[in-house]
Amino acid sequence: MTIASQIEFLKNKLPGRVKLIAVSKFHSAEAISEAYQAGQRIFGESRAQELILKRKQLPADIEWHFIGPLQSNKVKDIAPFIHTIHSVDSLKLLEEINKQAAKNNRIIRVLLEIHIASEESKHGFRPDDVKTFLKENDTASYNHIRICGLMGMATFTDDREQVKKEFRNLSELFKELELSFFAGSEYFAELSMGMTDDYELAIAEGSTMVRIGSLIFGSRS
Repeated sequence: MTIASQIEFLKNKLPGRVKLIAVSKFHSAEAISEAYQAGQRIFGESRAQELILKRKQLPADIEWHFIGPLQSNKVKDIAPFIHTIHSVDSLKLLEEINKQAAKNNRIIRVLLEIHIASEESKHGFRPDDVKTFLKENDTASYNHIRICGLMGMATFTDDREQVKKEFRNLSELFKELELSFFAGSEYFAELSMGMTDDYELAIAEGSTMVRIGSLIFGSRS
């Protein structure tokens, strides 16, 4: 199947509330252009330098999302244009994003990454730690960022019940934080969870953003 046909398949399959983020990391500008021609406008990258190079080659109206671990010293490179950063997992990173957004006279949307998987190698706040983080830090005082929700990655496993449980836990945490720390916020509304192998489970548990790569672009070469 072609990239265009896969985009059409997913657009028809996903509920209207769910945004499709085409994970284009490690794929060529030509492949991204094919998805763009099929109507896709939101793309996810995880390396700042690769993202910058692709942005120069592709249409200006693409909405770029950063979905991988982000070093503080790389924020300045993407701050002029990045739409949403999914992987905020520390106060240091949040402060740097706010600082660089201010320098560019922008407001950058961010998601707090939550560690929900059994693998220790995955990144993110532990659920209890993010509550402490929000209690101890006045995130509303950062005028150049907008905390729009949470992101999480489930365990890489064939155990569908485990994956479902992890997504449900993240969805419940989202609802708890929405009520306790973001009551009245019109922006805290995004739950980024679900990839090629588990996006249907994620949607069933309330995901509003799915990050899909190989189903669109095929396996990385």
